[in-house]
Amino acid sequence: MDLFDQKHREKSTGRPNPPLAERMRPKSLADFIGQSHLVGEGKVLSRAIENDQLVSMIFWGPPGVGKTTLARIIAKETQSEFFAISAVTAGVQDVRKIIEKADFNRQHLQKRTILFIDEIHRFNKAQQDALLHSVEDGTILLIGATTENPSFEVISPLLSRARVYTLTPFSEEEIGRIIDRAVEEDSVLKEQKISLAEDARQILIHFADGDARIALNAIELAAQQVPVAEDGTRVITAEMLQEILQQRTLLYDKKGDYHYDLISAFIKSIRGSDPDAAVYWMARMLDGGEDPKFIARRLIILASEDIGNAHPHALVMATSAFSAVDYV
Repeated sequence: MDLFDQKHREKSTGRPNPPLAERMRPKSLADFIGQSHLVGEGKVLSRAIENDQLVSMIFWGPPGVGKTTLARIIAKETQSEFFAISAVTAGVQDVRKIIEKADFNRQHLQKRTILFIDEIHRFNKAQQDALLHSVEDGTILLIGATTENPSFEVISPLLSRARVYTLTPFSEEEIGRIIDRAVEEDSVLKEQKISLAEDARQILIHFADGDARIALNAIELAAQQVPVAEDGTRVITAEMLQEILQQRTLLYDKKGDYHYDLISAFIKSIRGSDPDAAVYWMARMLDGGEDPKFIARRLIILASEDIGNAHPHALVMATSAFSAVDYV
């Protein structure tokens, strides 16, 4: 199907193009950028995929580093049936239906089934317990994705049956390659004759802070606003990009991914005894319009569950802070 046919179909069905981040999602390990410590030549995960010696696994890392993409690539490379659910919206019944399908695949089709659970840390103990038997007997190969430390958020019996892989933020060089590939290869941006000025590219690399999704979302947002030059081209300039990126509320959804991603980074910074990072993430949330009481409540939970008897006065301080926030 050529571009004209695709445009015609979109107009006739009223369906818009998928987001740029989805359009640019790599389909194979050869196209995958980053995480070379896992999927580089001869590395542990790439060897497991090549030799088809996979076990259930947990991908732990910040948002926008390729957790979902890598799970999809594994399913494709191993010719497995792939089911993806979000722990935010799915429940035990959804899991059981997939397990029934997976059992049929194994017994009658001799086919592996991969169940990918995004934000697996949002599943409670009962929901995680429902996975245990099927993971243990091989009915499903579980791939969980989490921004939280699995040692705290995934039950021990499930964690002992899975291998944890840590995914790291993209380097500036890797973010630059992802940006360049999008501008050069995406059919929608090419049709719009979008290009990116070099100084704008550097700003975007710095702003993304290792998160490919942020970079691609910013390009897409800028492409929607960039004016058309006399020759029909559209150049995203540094000035335009800075103006767009100053609208931080557009990149912070208080009920979506960033709501949980940033509070997670905030809590992990405190756990890691990094006060500078904790203040930074708190400032990011407040600048984005987060409710201060939400942050104060999470501090109470942190003081109770993570600090506890190691510093009993921490809970008193956190509770007092919440009262002060609530009062003012």
